[in-house]
Amino acid sequence: MVGAIGSLDRRIRKLIEGTRHMAQGEYDYRVDVDGDDEIGHLAEAINEMGKAIAEKQDQLNKQRDEYQILFEETPCYITVQDTNLKLIRYNRQFADKFSPEAGEYCYQAYKGRSERCVVCPVMKTFEDGKPHFSEEAGLSKNGKKSHWLVRTSPLKASTGEVVAVMEMCLDITHMKFLEKEVEKSEQKYRSIFNTIPNPVFVLGRENLEILDCNDSVKAVYGFEKEELLGKLFLDLFEKEDRDRYAAEMRCACVINTARQIRKDGMGIYVNIRISCSEYAGRPIILTTTSDITKRLMAEQQLIQASKMSTLGEMATGVAHELNQPLSVIKTASSFFIRKIRKGEPIEGKVIKTLAEEIDSHVDRASKIISHMREFGRKSDVLKEKVQVNEPLRKAVEIFRQQLRLRQIEVVEQLGEDLPLILADPNRLEQVFVNLLINARDAIEEKLAQGNHKGEEKRISLKTTHESGTVLIEIRDTGTGIPEPILDKIFEPFFTTKKVGKGTGLGLSISYGIVQDYEGKIRVKTRQGEGSSFIVEFPAADGN
Repeated sequence: MVGAIGSLDRRIRKLIEGTRHMAQGEYDYRVDVDGDDEIGHLAEAINEMGKAIAEKQDQLNKQRDEYQILFEETPCYITVQDTNLKLIRYNRQFADKFSPEAGEYCYQAYKGRSERCVVCPVMKTFEDGKPHFSEEAGLSKNGKKSHWLVRTSPLKASTGEVVAVMEMCLDITHMKFLEKEVEKSEQKYRSIFNTIPNPVFVLGRENLEILDCNDSVKAVYGFEKEELLGKLFLDLFEKEDRDRYAAEMRCACVINTARQIRKDGMGIYVNIRISCSEYAGRPIILTTTSDITKRLMAEQQLIQASKMSTLGEMATGVAHELNQPLSVIKTASSFFIRKIRKGEPIEGKVIKTLAEEIDSHVDRASKIISHMREFGRKSDVLKEKVQVNEPLRKAVEIFRQQLRLRQIEVVEQLGEDLPLILADPNRLEQVFVNLLINARDAIEEKLAQGNHKGEEKRISLKTTHESGTVLIEIRDTGTGIPEPILDKIFEPFFTTKKVGKGTGLGLSISYGIVQDYEGKIRVKTRQGEGSSFIVEFPAADGN
């Protein structure tokens, strides 16, 4: 009996010893108690329990290690602070950045302060138990200014009391640096934008709404910047022109000589440069305008002066042209006066014939004078659809008598059904008159050089069209143009004529007028044989 009790006691002590080992964390310790009785079964249950606890502990250890790694390696600063803001824990990122000392407070580590910050998100979390956000700045241990985005989170006991606060800070120092650089860049380009001497508009691509404009707009258009923002750029055009310019601005890069309206209602002429870009993340049209009103006025005055000079040149021919109808009228009136003085009757048939002659020649003289007056008027810079044969015929008509007196033949080969072009007919006539004068002078210069007797004195006119382009050719049998000066003939004030024989403006003015209507002018020449000036214009839309 005593032996049985002793055996039972030893087995119980083994059970107690096993539970102590497990209590100390030795979960793989095995209770060595044999038997198929209750104590043996209990020992086996304790061993199974130790195994299960060991597995769970392994899982917990793995999770702990994972969270520790996450805590240490998270690319932001993490601290855990007590109610006095003392650092309880912190991760590697925080340690590397601020090198905190043991027992240090957060405001000492972050900002080198001797007392806590006036506004502290951690204290707010302690007070209300809720997360808080803030943006902080301070000097790090290396003396450089740093910026952080701060988020706090409460750590609570089982009773719900906040016992600590975790603070997570994201360093935004570099982002702040970039923001300042962007701000500097924006200020620089805004300064450039506002000091550009020409008006610059930022337009929405869909409806051409004015999203922004520079300070130069006021000087040209009279509007304050605030008055234009949100309005449509098309409002600066005449109502009847807005649809046309809306279409052009969406497909063209340049619009020349566009008429716009100032705030005071005065019309101005501008050249418009257009490019597509992006602004504040949306597609826009960047538009620059150049006020050419004064330049156009100066050009118009120069063109008008050239016209007056041309009319002066043609005075002899015009006088001869007017002399014939005046002679007829004088003869008829003298006949009537003589018959009346003698009291002789005049047959009705004779009166009718002479009256018709007088009427016809008065019409002829009126037509000449009207044409001269029309040619001499100031031209408009606006465009209309023109058939080029009409101003070309008028130019020949105004010069025909003068050329006839110089025995210069004019040969016309004008194409039929030419497409219309966009231009001003009066200005086109001036171009053709200038080219006719140039051809006439080249022919007379050739004759003045001698050894050219019997040669043809001829100016040939030809109009054609091909591939949407209208071509006008004026060819002469003059001297031709020497190669060394060929690239200078369209320059202002360049002339090979003797002093007092030319201003050097005719071809230059013609070149400018042709360019205004998106045309081209070129010359083919052979010295001693003559020159051919070819003017090209694009056909108007719909032709």
